[in-house]
Amino acid sequence: MTTEHVAGEPAAPADEPPGLPLPALEQHLRRVLPELLHGPLAAQLVAGGRSNLTYLLTDGRDRWVLRRPPLGHVLETAHDMGREHRLLAALSPTDVPVPRPLLLAGPEVIGAPFYVMEFADGQVLRERAQLERLDAAAATALANELVDVLVRLHRLDPEQVGLGDLGRPEGYLQRQLRRWGSQLESSHSRDLPELTRLAERLGAQLPVSQSAAIVHGDYRLDNVVVDPTHGHIVAVLDWEMATLGDPLTDLASTLVWWDGMRGLDSPVAAVPGDVPGYPGGDHLRGRYDRQSDLDLESLPWYLGFAFFKIAAIFEGIHFRAQQGLTVGEGFERLGDMVLPLVERGHAVMNGAT
Repeated sequence: MTTEHVAGEPAAPADEPPGLPLPALEQHLRRVLPELLHGPLAAQLVAGGRSNLTYLLTDGRDRWVLRRPPLGHVLETAHDMGREHRLLAALSPTDVPVPRPLLLAGPEVIGAPFYVMEFADGQVLRERAQLERLDAAAATALANELVDVLVRLHRLDPEQVGLGDLGRPEGYLQRQLRRWGSQLESSHSRDLPELTRLAERLGAQLPVSQSAAIVHGDYRLDNVVVDPTHGHIVAVLDWEMATLGDPLTDLASTLVWWDGMRGLDSPVAAVPGDVPGYPGGDHLRGRYDRQSDLDLESLPWYLGFAFFKIAAIFEGIHFRAQQGLTVGEGFERLGDMVLPLVERGHAVMNGAT
């Protein structure tokens, strides 16, 4: 990942990543967590621009992670630091593995709201070469655990973990369609009639949600940290879109990211279903089905919605990339993926498998 200067932002010092003024951050950390640092603070950008920015912090002995919103054009409600921090704090004591949050701060410290959490020691399997290091048995075990963690999340009682007011499950699917439709309007740079038609089809065939649960909103393999020695999931990351809603939206999103993008050469992450030895999406669906009392007959609608939502996110990133407001590589390719994703959304709603 590159951390070159971003248009519209003041140039950062050579040892300071864009969007993170280190002196101000270090001063704040020493004031509010005086026992944390044992040396001068250093930082590097480890993921940037597609979503919230993620930085690795270190004092030369220990490591932490800081998250802040992206630079430039920020869509309303899409990058809520307080929400992510709250989710981590609530889930830390449960059997859903997450990093423990350490602090939350407003924009007065670094120019944007942010939070700091513990470092989850492991790997994010984002590159094809990383996936290929696992043999078929390990790959299947990892796929199983990815589903099992999702099932555990969906089984949690929101009230018991202090998240009963995280969202309104009633009308969740309608609001999701409106939300992503409005964010498409906010990021409009070109006419995409088939994307509009997909949204209309989804709205006309809206299913009735069978249950409500804590939903992650972007659950997929490259949003978890994996222990490279044993292949276990150490932590689930990126809770920015979590809420109370329909759990089948999580399952469908996971399946689309697992093998629904086969052959599209996504710059976001390698597609596990494209890698020999990894089970297909049907394996993940079957494992979820065996542990859940939900009827998966309406899953094609949820898959269509997942394709629509990812296409809308990519179109928003395409909008920011055109303005030079992304940090990292590969963003110019996401715009070209929007129409193929829309086509797959229509196909799955037509009964394609």
